[in-house]
Amino acid sequence: MKTQIDDINRNIYDIKNSDKYAFKMQKGLNEDIVREISKQKDEPSWMLNIRLKALDAYFKLSLPTWGPDLSELNMDEIATYVKPKTNLNDNWDDVPEDIKDTFDRLGIPEAEKKSLAGVGAQYDSEVVYHSMKEDLKKQGVIYTDMDTAVREYPEIVKEHFMKCVPITDHKFVALHAAVWSGGSFVYIPKGVKLDFPLQSYFRLNSPESGQFEHTLIIVDEGASLHFIEGCSAPKYNKVNLHAGCVELYVKDDAYLRYSTIENWSKNMMNLNTKKAIVGKNAQIDWVTGSFGSKVSMLYPMSILNGEGAKTEYTGITFAGKGQNLDTGFKVVHNFPNTSSVVNSKSISKDGGVCTFRSNVWVRPIATNSKLTVSCESLMLDSESRSDTIPVNTIETDDVEFSHEAKIGKISDQAIFYLMTRGISEAEAKAMIVRGFADPISKALPLEYAVEMNNLINLELEGAIG
Repeated sequence: MKTQIDDINRNIYDIKNSDKYAFKMQKGLNEDIVREISKQKDEPSWMLNIRLKALDAYFKLSLPTWGPDLSELNMDEIATYVKPKTNLNDNWDDVPEDIKDTFDRLGIPEAEKKSLAGVGAQYDSEVVYHSMKEDLKKQGVIYTDMDTAVREYPEIVKEHFMKCVPITDHKFVALHAAVWSGGSFVYIPKGVKLDFPLQSYFRLNSPESGQFEHTLIIVDEGASLHFIEGCSAPKYNKVNLHAGCVELYVKDDAYLRYSTIENWSKNMMNLNTKKAIVGKNAQIDWVTGSFGSKVSMLYPMSILNGEGAKTEYTGITFAGKGQNLDTGFKVVHNFPNTSSVVNSKSISKDGGVCTFRSNVWVRPIATNSKLTVSCESLMLDSESRSDTIPVNTIETDDVEFSHEAKIGKISDQAIFYLMTRGISEAEAKAMIVRGFADPISKALPLEYAVEMNNLINLELEGAIG
């Protein structure tokens, strides 16, 4: 019989590098710190003005009165900016050895060689490597880090930055806008369709720090893109913070697939914000997996801003001991003949808490719209918890809407059946869990599907069997 273990061996993800940096901001949050971040980056005055407005908003906005307990988060104990000992590189061999070894273990260079059109890698607060295939440059594709975009494409950034997600959206958006650093900027010109994905990977190494990368993607009319995002961090004994922001613009007749695996360490507060504006006959597909962090509050949102716009969300959450993962999806139907499909699954064990929130708003003008929301939760023991909290605001009768929620445990009958076929109890449980997660796994890029299955296997090692 296996015994309960307190911590999961997260293998490569928990390998720590020494905390070496070129510059690390003092802990805390005030105007001097925000100005110093902007100075370190040699930013134009218009970006500093955005930061200062956001800082003011942060201090005026309140913490959410719902969701997980955030009392352990103390900004006086968080360094908001950590610059690694390297500049941005376009040659992998030029990246410092310790940083390079980290990304090598995570498989980033290998993935680039096999199946990616471009790669960005961020370490702490700065992007350290960026590369894109030459033929994409010839087609007018722009894929770079956000700091470079601010300098080289200021008009595009000004038009879109913190416009999809306003700085007053909530307290941690305001925090993000005040201290953001790094992230990805993507522009796909009209009619350009990428055959291979672009991928950015974010690694937080420094303890008692935060990562606040900004992702801004514009897929112009008739273009298409698959963007993949991964993230991880080693475990420390004190709280780290991730409060990134993702702004996605999917123009008329365009397509965007946004895939991400959030695999933060279990001392992380993950308070990320993601939102997309979707044009006429355009579509965005979200594919997401949330496995790490002590606390998550993550609710991607699609605003369907054109007739015939579509969105689909496919997500899975796995909460183990000491984790409270509060996730979900939001969609606003602003035009007729729009459609949304939400398919969420969650797994909880060892007292872990999974909460799924859906917020669907169909405006009066959005006639002949179609909506489907499905949420399934699997609890692996009696100590775990799973909640489903739907909010549906339907302001027209001319709509097709279905909502389904299922919460249950692993069937003893199913385990018994598999054991009669010579399968151990532990493997029987693992097979059932993998089968439950299979629809999500199929939607992920291959390397992330493998990673997800490996993570599930690691988590199940701690189960009593």
